[in-house]
This record gives sequence, structure tokens and C-alpha cells, in this order.
Amino acid sequence: MVHPYLREPEFISQLKDGTVKQLNPFSGTEVWTVAGRGNRPLGLVLPDPVPLDPAQHGRHCAFCEARYLDTPPEKSRVIRHPDGTWETRYRIPAEELEATKAEFRRVPNLFEILSFDYWHDNYGYELPARVRERKAAYLSSPMGRQHVLTVVRNKLKAGGRSDEVIEALGEEGQLEAASGFFGGGHDVVIARRHFTDGATDNTQLAGSGTLTPDEHQRFLSFTVESVSALFDLNRYARYVAVFQNWLRPAGASFDHLHKQLVAIDERGIQHEQQMERLRTNPNIYNEYGPNYASYRNLVLAENEHAIAFAGFGHRYPTIEIYSKSEACDPWNHTEEELRAVSDLVHAMHAATGVNVPCNEEWHYRPIDADLPMPWRVMLKWRTSTVAGFEGVTKIYLNTIDPYALRDRLVPALFALRDERRIANMQIATECPCRPNSLRYRTNRS
Repeated sequence: MVHPYLREPEFISQLKDGTVKQLNPFSGTEVWTVAGRGNRPLGLVLPDPVPLDPAQHGRHCAFCEARYLDTPPEKSRVIRHPDGTWETRYRIPAEELEATKAEFRRVPNLFEILSFDYWHDNYGYELPARVRERKAAYLSSPMGRQHVLTVVRNKLKAGGRSDEVIEALGEEGQLEAASGFFGGGHDVVIARRHFTDGATDNTQLAGSGTLTPDEHQRFLSFTVESVSALFDLNRYARYVAVFQNWLRPAGASFDHLHKQLVAIDERGIQHEQQMERLRTNPNIYNEYGPNYASYRNLVLAENEHAIAFAGFGHRYPTIEIYSKSEACDPWNHTEEELRAVSDLVHAMHAATGVNVPCNEEWHYRPIDADLPMPWRVMLKWRTSTVAGFEGVTKIYLNTIDPYALRDRLVPALFALRDERRIANMQIATECPCRPNSLRYRTNRS
């Protein structure tokens, strides 16, 4: 039987008037960039600069370095020694929080998406023995006990409990409500700076792109380690969602650099849909990712172990960074592979700038999936608002098409590389763009 010739689908179509129509190859999302609407300004309209008060240094929000006791007890922190070496420390008592400066710290989220009670009531989840020991040790110290009681009372008040209701719980009842501080599945990885070092006014926020490449690599690696730790903590977790909301229009509670990690008990519909397609075409991530982007001249940057390109078919302008590693799980990447992904993610944040609200989303193979899938990171610029047209038609208006996104980023990347503010990498036409550069299909783990 002779099979009919099948052409690869076109996910980007350019019309004569300049309109660009896109189709997401994985979700089927339809996106239009209508001529003339792409001239809107990016980012926030910055207020007039206000000089920073030196007395408030390190105290600008609850995530700041002088307010360690405003967050639940720390699970771990990364410190940097005077000789430049890095160290991760765990199970730090309350009395030792100020003994070192945390460049990055992992703390439980005060308001979990899925609470400890969710896992306990639905699955019978209990704190593992090592976590119970950690909780008992922390509470055995007067300072640790007071820290936990203060934070849990603030949480209960924020949830609408009156002082009388809280007092009626007694100390033991309040401490029982703090189980999620030790064995919960929603963590926050917080960077040290609120403003850049030496900042003089409130417009000089510290974002991912203002970190050095070395600092960003530690931020990313620490996050990867923390994801693995959440899986080890809760055998009922099927996925740990990793995301970063930068600036309030992108969903941030504080304009302070942090990532969130949320253990959930489902793969999510997006992964289910992709796995169905993956069973039909195991090479889909190569063909509909870097391959298609390279044929359309949308590749932004590349190094030995990762590639970045202007994404297509997204509700918001999106930069996609794919790991080329054979390992599907981020925690199974080598140090060199993690650094390669980090360098590209850092460079894209730096080229975006701190004034553009954006979400960083991690996508990787669910822990119980049997199909190989590459690790990929999406940076989505929150430069538009979904409104009535999208609700009626399910066609999303994206004000920046992939080519315009590329043209904004590439000059910035060259300038940043010349200034040595990002790692060395191949940019745009320098990239080899070899077909099927993602090696996830050779994975055997």
C-alpha cells in the first residue's frame, strides 16, 4: 500500500497585511498577532524613583535577609564562603539563622496551594520520622518555639481567625497547625537581594537577570535539589510544579526574586495531552521544538547542552529553553548540563530586563511517566491581558509575534555577552542548529 505524502504542519503563518497566526503544536492553542497591535509598550510604567531608606536595608519585604523570622522555619540554605566556594546547609536551628548570610534559602510557603491537611486527609500522609525529629528539635528551643508560634498565629489571623479563637487553641493546638511548616509540599526558594547591591532607589530591583551567571547556576541547582527533596518527602506526589512569578502583574506577592515548588497528586492535563502525542511520535519535541524553530530562524542562543528559541502558539510572548541532555529528570543532569540550562535561562532573563513582568515555568517528565520527555523552561512575558475576545473565540491575541520577540532579544544578547554579563554562548546565526539536537530519546533511566 502506498501511503500518501504527509507534509509537516505549519505552526506559523504570515498574512499579507502583516498579521501572524500561530498554532501551538502541543496544546493546539491558537494565537494571532494582529498588525499594528504589536507597537504597545513593554513592561511597567515605572514610578518616579524614590531614594531607598538605609534604615530599611534588608527589611523591604518578608523575604528579605533581615527578616528571617517572618517566614516559617528554613529547610535549607546556600551560603558563599569568603574564598568564593558555596555550601548548602540543612536543619538550621533558630538560634543560628543570623550566623551566616543566606544567598538562597528554602522555606515552606505560608499559604500552601495543597496543605498538609490535604495530603493527610486524602492519603493518610504523616510526617516521616526524620521530619518529626526535625520538628521536635526546632520546637525544643525557646527561640524556635516562639518563632513557630508567631508565624502560625500570623497565618491564622490572615485566614480570618480572631485572637480569641487562636488563644482557645492553646499552644499545642497552634503547633499542630504548623505541621506544614516541616513536612508540607509547597516550598519557596528565595534569593537574598530585594534590590541590587548598591541600589540607591526603588526602581533597581534584583531579578534573575541581575544575578551573575555563577549565582544563577546556584539558584537553579538549589531549586533542582529542592524538587528532588519534595519527591523524597511525599510518596503520593506525582509531580512538583516549579514556577517563578516576577512582579505583581505576573502573580508575585512580593517583588522579591523567588521560585515556588508545589507537590501535586496529578500529572496535569497538559502532560497527559503531550504524552498521547508522544506515543504516536516519540521525536515530537525535536520536530516541533528546536527543529521547527531553527527552520524558521527563531533560535536565540545555544550551547553544548541547551538551546533557546522564540516560542510559538503561546498566549504570551514566550522564550523556550530546552535541555539537550539524555536525562529526562533535572536532578539526573550532570553539573555541566545544569550549568548549560542555567546560562541560557539567565541570559534570557537578562535580555528581558527586570521591568517586564514574566513567569518562569519548568516542564519535565512526571515521576511516574514511562515515556522520555526533555526538561524545558518557558519564560512568558505578561505583557497583555486576556479579555472578552479570547473568551468568546478561544483565539488569543499576542501583541508580540515570535519574529518580533527574536528581534528584541538578539541585539540585547550580543550586548550582554560583549559586556560579559552573561556566559559565553552562541547567539542567533552563530548557532549550529543541528536537527534532532535533543537527546532525550536515548535516555535509559
